[in-house]
Amino acid sequence: MDNTVEFAKMNGLGNKILVVDMRGRKDHVTPQAAIALAAEAETGFDQIMAIHDPKLSSTDAYIDILNCDGTKAQACGNGTRCVVQALSAESGRKAFTFQTVAGILNAQEHADGTISVDMGKPVFEWDKIPLSEEFFDTSRIELQIGPIDAPVLHSPAAMSMGNPHAVFWVDRDPMTFDLDRFGPLLENHPMFPEKANITLAQVISPTQMVTRTWERGAGLTLACGSAACAAGVSGARTGRTQRTVSITVASSPNRGTLTIEWRDDDHVVMTGPAEWEWSGHLDPNTGDFTRDAEPEAGVR
Repeated sequence: MDNTVEFAKMNGLGNKILVVDMRGRKDHVTPQAAIALAAEAETGFDQIMAIHDPKLSSTDAYIDILNCDGTKAQACGNGTRCVVQALSAESGRKAFTFQTVAGILNAQEHADGTISVDMGKPVFEWDKIPLSEEFFDTSRIELQIGPIDAPVLHSPAAMSMGNPHAVFWVDRDPMTFDLDRFGPLLENHPMFPEKANITLAQVISPTQMVTRTWERGAGLTLACGSAACAAGVSGARTGRTQRTVSITVASSPNRGTLTIEWRDDDHVVMTGPAEWEWSGHLDPNTGDFTRDAEPEAGVR
């Protein structure tokens, strides 16, 4: 009996995504399958977005998110945009409501092809991010890398966008920092009991920022939507930027941009592109896969 399901290889500003159609099934993409798929050059990914039947009648689907190391992720903004594009190509619909472990997400595809995702409200309380130490003000916590008298990185803003983030402010291009060396140390720092996404952010103007991210469970990534949201909110929270900011993702192909709006109702809305690459079939238990001979956009 064929145990395969359809999937699409996609990306959001280079953030490598597999959108897997698990609708109509009771099983899940296993950690072993995720690790096997991540190890293959063709299917290497940052996140798997597994589309399941809705658990709530008010939603269109439940999205299960896996990192490339097989662990679960709470949020993935770039991946959510990919899900919207895939489902829109399948159904012609433009607006969707998803349930994730982090909560309810509303998303919409616009006429120009960009997609907006309401990422919900940021969380600033130290024990809810979570941090291992109490901080009254998490917009600047005590954490640094490098010599005490001349740290390379220091005093990040900490918050949660459904997953924990630390945003370090830098005064030059984030690509000039050795993030592949600092990233693992900071992701696994005792300050972060559930680990953390580590972002370097350079403020260009009150409405422009450049970022680069080491993603929890995925490593050095070409883009991270929730990290862009964390950087945008942290910029406004610390008075560095306005509440709407254009973020150039330094490590993405052609340095793509996201628009982050921290609305007056406290919701964070991320707008940006998604790109379909190819489709295929995979076994959610083992990760074995084949590419479609004549792929079409969408997951069905």
